[in-house]
Amino acid sequence: MKLQNHSTLRRRLLPVASAALAIVAGAVLTSGGVAATKKPVASPTGGPIAILATLGPNPNSKILVAGAIGDWGTALSIDRNGKPDENGNYVKVTLKNGTFVLDSTALNKKTASPHPQVSSDNTCSISFTGSAPVTLLHGTGRYKGISGAIDATLTFTGVGGRYQTGAKKGQCERGNGKPLAMLGAVTGRGTVHFR
Repeated sequence: MKLQNHSTLRRRLLPVASAALAIVAGAVLTSGGVAATKKPVASPTGGPIAILATLGPNPNSKILVAGAIGDWGTALSIDRNGKPDENGNYVKVTLKNGTFVLDSTALNKKTASPHPQVSSDNTCSISFTGSAPVTLLHGTGRYKGISGAIDATLTFTGVGGRYQTGAKKGQCERGNGKPLAMLGAVTGRGTVHFR
């Protein structure tokens, strides 16, 4: 019943959202916006931002930042020294107009031993969500002097394998190896400042 209600709502909102997107795109193109003229973009002045990053089975992710920073690119999990590390507590964000680092130590700690909202031993699948603050630092390019914080939420869903041999044969492999399939996202809102 709830799925049907969501489908009906989605069918009602999709044409409205499409029309709004077309109006905004038309306004940007006809008003001399960046997409139409490729004029130099002014330096950011700070303010509210929102992020969305996709997570997969490797340390590289796609990221989009809206608001005071309107840019997109990649996010790479790194260690404290800037070396790639899929279990690192930092994230190097490389956007079209510069880079910065996210200190995600608190978020990683919060999600290290998750309490799943959904889990099944029959299908070896799990889903969880965790939230914590993430700080922004070490900017380059347009993001030089960046500081601020984001209230970030990590959502993860995955399907794991089963032991093929031994005493645990047929049981779900928990914490051993890579999942068979996984998808995650990090969303967040916060405020950035520039010195």
